[in-house]
Amino acid sequence: MTIQRFETGPRMSQVVVHGNTVYLAGVVANKAAGKSVTEQTQEVLAIIDGHLAKAGSDKSKLLMATIYLTDMKTFPEMNAVWDGWVSAGNTPARATVEAGLAAAPYKVEIMVTAAR
Repeated sequence: MTIQRFETGPRMSQVVVHGNTVYLAGVVANKAAGKSVTEQTQEVLAIIDGHLAKAGSDKSKLLMATIYLTDMKTFPEMNAVWDGWVSAGNTPARATVEAGLAAAPYKVEIMVTAAR
């Protein structure tokens, strides 16, 4: 089985496809870094849409999601955006945890696995 990698750097690939499974690295906001959890979540999910499209998939094929928040008090704010984005009837297995992220401006990081 072949492995495809997209946006590959010396440390990691942003997207890896193995067979019919698409693995995304953790995604953080670029333009919305330092802004609200709502704005960061919106940008992160838009980036995820783009990565899934490159790999021949979409959010209706999500299998699993892990969401990292720097403060669990923002859980309802993130969920408000997530609930409006996720494909109804196709919700993935999901975990949300509080964690320190790579840099202070980041408040949300999301990592997903999807089928193709």
